[in-house]
Amino acid sequence: MGSPKDFKGGSLSPSLNPSSTMPSEVIPTQLSASDRVPIARPGAGIEGRQILLHSNQFTAKIKSHNVVFYQYNVSIKSDDDHEVGGRGFGWKIMNKLYDTYSSDLAKKAYAYDGEKSLFTVGPLPENQYEFSVFMEYSSARHIRKDFEEGGDYKRAKHIHCVKKFKVVIKYAATFPLSPIIYASEGIETGNTQNTVRILNIILRHQQAKRGCLLVRQSFFNDDRENFIPLGGGVSGCLGFHSSFQTTQSGLILNMDVSTTLVMTPGPVIDFLLANQNIRDPRQIDWAKAKWMLKNMRIKCKHNKLEFKIIGFSEFTCNQQLFSMNVSDEDGQVSMKEITVYDYYTNKRKLELTWSAFLPCLTVGKPKKPIYLPIELCELISLQRYTKALSALQRASLVEKSRKRPEERIRVVADALSENRYDEDPMLSACGISIEKQLVQFNGRVLNPPKLKVGKKEDCIPNNGRWNFNNKTLWNPITIEKWAIVNFSAQCDISHLSRELINCGRKKGIMIERPVTLIEEDSQARKSGPVERVEQMFERVKLKIPGTKPPQFLLCVLPERKICDIYGPWKKKNLHEVGIVTQCIAPKKITDQYLTNVLLKINSKLGGINSLLEIEHLRGIPHVTNVPTLILGMDVSHSPPGRADIPSIAAVVGSRCWPLISRYRACVRSQPSKTEIIESLYKPSLSGEDDDGIIRELMLDFYQSSGQQKPRQIIIFRDGVGESQFNQVLNIELGQIIKAIENLGVETFPRFTVIITQKRHHTKLFRVDSPENVPAGTVVDSMIVHPKNYDFYMCAHSGMMGTSRPTRYQVLLDEIGFKSDDLQKLIHSLSYVYQRSTSAISIVAPVAYAHLAASQISQFVKFNDYYSDTPSGDRQGRDIPPPFQVLPRLHENVESSMFFC
Repeated sequence: MGSPKDFKGGSLSPSLNPSSTMPSEVIPTQLSASDRVPIARPGAGIEGRQILLHSNQFTAKIKSHNVVFYQYNVSIKSDDDHEVGGRGFGWKIMNKLYDTYSSDLAKKAYAYDGEKSLFTVGPLPENQYEFSVFMEYSSARHIRKDFEEGGDYKRAKHIHCVKKFKVVIKYAATFPLSPIIYASEGIETGNTQNTVRILNIILRHQQAKRGCLLVRQSFFNDDRENFIPLGGGVSGCLGFHSSFQTTQSGLILNMDVSTTLVMTPGPVIDFLLANQNIRDPRQIDWAKAKWMLKNMRIKCKHNKLEFKIIGFSEFTCNQQLFSMNVSDEDGQVSMKEITVYDYYTNKRKLELTWSAFLPCLTVGKPKKPIYLPIELCELISLQRYTKALSALQRASLVEKSRKRPEERIRVVADALSENRYDEDPMLSACGISIEKQLVQFNGRVLNPPKLKVGKKEDCIPNNGRWNFNNKTLWNPITIEKWAIVNFSAQCDISHLSRELINCGRKKGIMIERPVTLIEEDSQARKSGPVERVEQMFERVKLKIPGTKPPQFLLCVLPERKICDIYGPWKKKNLHEVGIVTQCIAPKKITDQYLTNVLLKINSKLGGINSLLEIEHLRGIPHVTNVPTLILGMDVSHSPPGRADIPSIAAVVGSRCWPLISRYRACVRSQPSKTEIIESLYKPSLSGEDDDGIIRELMLDFYQSSGQQKPRQIIIFRDGVGESQFNQVLNIELGQIIKAIENLGVETFPRFTVIITQKRHHTKLFRVDSPENVPAGTVVDSMIVHPKNYDFYMCAHSGMMGTSRPTRYQVLLDEIGFKSDDLQKLIHSLSYVYQRSTSAISIVAPVAYAHLAASQISQFVKFNDYYSDTPSGDRQGRDIPPPFQVLPRLHENVESSMFFC
């Protein structure tokens, strides 16, 4: 076994030293001390059979090359000289301004971004304007005053106030349209992205005028036919995505189906009952209700006015008092306290029933709240739901929003037609017209890699799928000491044990009878999840003799796999006692179900289910002839709106080179919503010791690969957008380089850095068939970036909905892969995912990193789930909240594929 000192060698230089075993055709790019930038495309691949495709993109024709956009800064201030924030109100003010002063602006069409920028085609008559805009709207202050003075219903219905706003429009910059034309020829200028951004603002402005909900470049209108009920008071809202992009074939408009989550509009009480899954309003958890409804907008049934919710009253409607002016018989006015219930029933003559015994909604300002009975309030439409979905809601959303290829094409074509882009005044002024046909181009289908299974049998996947029928695993393990623990009252674990043993033997896994079958005590089910786990482990200690722990524990969970026991159970096993565990929640025990479970168990315990033939024959170009470490990197973030929950960074590294099917994971916590991984290099105060992720994975590679030091490192980074590419290249890669320098190496490794992206809106369709594109489809021309090195790959076979290709963007390639070799490597890495018998949509190292981050995140427990403190604003200070440091894995399991 190696040790850190074995890495120490001669002098280290950041420059690269070519390995004597590198292929002669490889011409690596040198690392520079200056900022690194993404590399240009070296050329397209040629391997694979040709296939005719089209995508959900439409060619945008540009008639004039001389168009220039003028940008103007917009400042909106109230009459007391305070900046006006909020996109919604900004749109209203600018629309009112244009209605009033369009002649001063030469009636020139404009696009407003909702905040501080306005764009026109060509200049406005003046470089600077100052306008006074008068807005009429309902005022919470006037409503409160009327409320306190006992005004009548008709008066409340028509309370409005007029407020004056000062709007200053000032020239800022110009952006010509011509860089987009140059971009399609591979000539990037500094203004290309700015010009594309302006075109996308034009699309947003168009939809804002139509009253759509805007979510980046996706748009949703208030059509109830587009709402998908998900339960819990939440609906999925179907809309469409629309954005301009530059490609090799020129400017294109990308149109796609899009979905966002909204609060189901309607009576507030209906939302609360559905959200908490109860029938009786008296059972409502008001702390949770406040957390759910805070800042949501409601409309009052009796006067049609809208308000923003700030909370709930301290007392029920028939007990909550407020002060109001009351006149006696002599006309003398005095302050009197009255309940909200009496006010609405006696003064407003409104009938209140069940809400009399519930708290009131409070609106307005916290120091001077207005109280509204819940039964008079309705949630308005198109309000985004930003909390985490339950597993059932997520499954329902996926099932109800998926569309087959032919249906997606139809919806996209309809959206293009309905939005009438050719009639948009800004696009017309640009001379931009949109073709009605989907872009058509050639793709290629790569041959699937051949697999090896038990007894060195060949296994050839068919459209990305294979099975183990009448086959055994490549390297099955033997299980001698194990046990089953049962948290479920429904499962017959004796039957489960027999079936698992029989199925395992068919696959080559020799499984002895379990040491014991442990049922949970019925009284323990009344305890909390941590207590239930602790009590179960006490029973495990009593029933499993000897000091040697079992090889693994099979844990049967109640109802569903990801329940509240899952996190404490995983933490207890992986952190405290060091036992590999497999959790299941079987609804029906079948041979296929048990085979899938055994694939995971075999991988976790060190076995290999299948192997690539080229891996077995050591025939992977550039990888099996030079020690190569493959890294998969991902960051898992907390649910929306929870800044108190840390982000989890996970990096998996290949081990046992020249294999590319075995991995080890390293996981760290970092501040919430932080995407760039901070713990790749983590020096001590002295700067000598390093407790970072890369050191751990480098040492593991050395120890598991016959004391070979990696001379090449391939990095697959998931979860970052284009704006963060330079941070990956310079910050994350910089940390990795420092970690390697700290270890000391004779030959500094070469790097290839590849970004993987699933969150994009490009879909691929077959021209000759309504089915999904075949597994192995790759596209590296026409619809790709005009200069940067990217390509799309559908390695998997989409059985439901429309396949989403993964976009791979190569930022750096010092190893010097040919396009075909890199694409085949990535394709092969989609077939080494040990949990399944099908190719997956993304390379296995990234999928493993995502699994590791997701599983370890269950270690962290948070109690103040309905905290009143707004995320990101702790006691009024805009400081990041402290985050909980994750406990390390036990040494017995840290090198296992526990995440599999």
